[in-house]
Amino acid sequence: MARLTTVPGLATLERAKDMAVFARYSVIGSLLLLLTLPAAAAEVRIESFPVPSGAHPHDVAPAPDGSVWYTAQHQGALGRLDPETGETTQVPLGEGSRPHGVIVGPDGLAWVTDGGLNAIVSVDPKTFSVTRYPLPEGTGYANLNTATFGGDGRLWFTGQSGIYGALDPGSGEIRVYQAPRGYGPYGIHHTPAGEVWYASLAGGYIGDVDEETGAVRVVDPPTANAGTRRVWSDSSGVLWVSEWNAGRLARYDPRSGAWREWPLPGDDPAAYAVYVDEYDKVWLSDFGANAVLRFDPGSETFESFPIPRQGAGVRQMLGRRGEVWAAESGSDHLTVYRYE
Repeated sequence: MARLTTVPGLATLERAKDMAVFARYSVIGSLLLLLTLPAAAAEVRIESFPVPSGAHPHDVAPAPDGSVWYTAQHQGALGRLDPETGETTQVPLGEGSRPHGVIVGPDGLAWVTDGGLNAIVSVDPKTFSVTRYPLPEGTGYANLNTATFGGDGRLWFTGQSGIYGALDPGSGEIRVYQAPRGYGPYGIHHTPAGEVWYASLAGGYIGDVDEETGAVRVVDPPTANAGTRRVWSDSSGVLWVSEWNAGRLARYDPRSGAWREWPLPGDDPAAYAVYVDEYDKVWLSDFGANAVLRFDPGSETFESFPIPRQGAGVRQMLGRRGEVWAAESGSDHLTVYRYE
């Protein structure tokens, strides 16, 4: 039976209701889905895990120890799922917390962008101790979004209110910069060489960050007002971008400057999350189809994995070898897509 626990000494959170029932239906839904998929897609094994009702898991980050972190955005907590037992533990991050993004750093800590606290937060996976790094005074409300570690060892982050910045984990120093075109910085990632790029949803561009000066080089996609939401690098440094407004997947090669765009299948696609696995296959979420997609750059074809829960709202995906994890913010589930 799936269980919810809380960290000893911290505020008790409401136990998830009927979690065993949810888990049973999740498994049944996954089996039915596999039976209806074409042969090429059936090689992906899907399993879903319920998290506490009302958590609204926004982002997810699998950890090296096998556990999976998620941001319980509506409950002001960072959650951790044990996929072996289905048990979840939630760590309250502080009064007013509204966490958005989470990643696991090279130091093994979980790093959170917390829009409610207007701070970067780290959580120790062994002690669950919480450390907060407030944005500099005078920054204003940043609407913090997503983070990544650059080649310089700093944590680079975005804020939709029109900022991006970097935190030095050693000194705690934070530098904040004003984004070109103002409001919009959203997803952020680094290439294998450590170069930092972010996507501006409202600005409609991707930005190449100079880690030394903090300056940004703006790169526009071929489609105007595409709604560049998230960006992810493949193993060669080629960038893949989800275009929310255009309903497309885009590819940008920084070396040649060449762009390609592919419309998502379906009548009303809305590309949100994007992630590239170790085989350089591109995973996306499509709000229009309520589905997760996998794109093969070699054949330029999409596979679709419809989600059996209505309004799943997969806003972010992240993975480790053989697994892609999706946070279903609208259904209070975490789902793993396993492949070989």
